[in-house]
Order: sequence, then structure tokens, then C-alpha cells
Amino acid sequence: MLRRMIRGVLLAATAALTIASPAAAQAGASGDIAARLLSAHNRERAAVGAAPLQWDPVLAAHAASYGATLVRLRALVHSPRESRSGERENLAMAWHGTMNAEQMIGLWINEKRLLRAGLFPAVSRTGQWEDVAHYTQMVWPTTTRVGCAIVSADWDYLVCRYSPPGNIDGKPVFAGTTLSAR
Repeated sequence: MLRRMIRGVLLAATAALTIASPAAAQAGASGDIAARLLSAHNRERAAVGAAPLQWDPVLAAHAASYGATLVRLRALVHSPRESRSGERENLAMAWHGTMNAEQMIGLWINEKRLLRAGLFPAVSRTGQWEDVAHYTQMVWPTTTRVGCAIVSADWDYLVCRYSPPGNIDGKPVFAGTTLSAR
């Protein structure tokens, strides 16, 4: 009985997350997964007064392409900025089947507890901008589009690409419920 329940949970998690292989991921997330990823972003943006993002299939394809690289590297390493002109990137990974898409994005949302008002990059209570940069990119007020992919092997890699890029040095980031595009 317990074995059947565990198997059911694992199958459900795998079905919710998995893109079968890096080769199958070339188009990025689509359908229900894309809608869930976009919805998670837009819920958080609404909470801080930022306009909703639109799904961009080109950004999703870029995310999928780099996700395949992460599978080969077996590590979470950002792509070189020069290879993604006009795009920013958020990355997350979890052991295959242990987290759904919303839980992976939740890792980025949890960074808001370390955010403090200020000019980027001096916006982290820890003094390390990297501790809040996934969250600030998610809710950056001048970003209008997102595209993501989940590519799986032993690990599930979530890659989201954003445009126009956020996390711009010298621009204000506000902790709390309102962000400004000033």
C-alpha cells in the first residue's frame, strides 16, 4: 500500500515536471507547464504592483537550449551574459521529481525575505546581491516577457529567461508591496 502511494506521488511529480530529455526540450515549456510557470511569476508580480509578464516562446526556446547544457554539465552555472544579449536568466535545480514547477519558483520567491529597499545591487540584507537577484528579476518592473524550460535527467533544471533584462545597477528596488520603474 505504502509502496503504491509513493509510486503514485513520484509518477504525478514526474508527469507534472518532466520534459523527457534535453533533445525534447528544444521548444521550452508549453501548455500546462508554461501556464503554471507564467502564473507563478504573475502572482508574485501582482503582490508588488508590477504588471504581468507575457509568455515568450523564443525566450522559452533559449531557456531549453541552455537547460540541455546544464544537464551535460550536471551543475547549476549561469550562461555567459554575452551569449544571451538582452536577456537575464534565473536557474534552479532539484533532484528529479522532488519539486514541482511552483516549488522551484518558490525558491526564488523566498529570497524576498532578504530584500531591502535600495539601489540595485545594494538591496540584500546579507550584503550579497546574489541572495535576492532571482526574486528581483522575477518582479523587475520594466521586464515584460518570460520564457522557461524544465529539462530533466538525474536532476530537474528550471531555466527562465527574461526580457527586457532587470537587475540594472543603480536602479531602485523597493522591499515590501510596491516596486517602481523610476
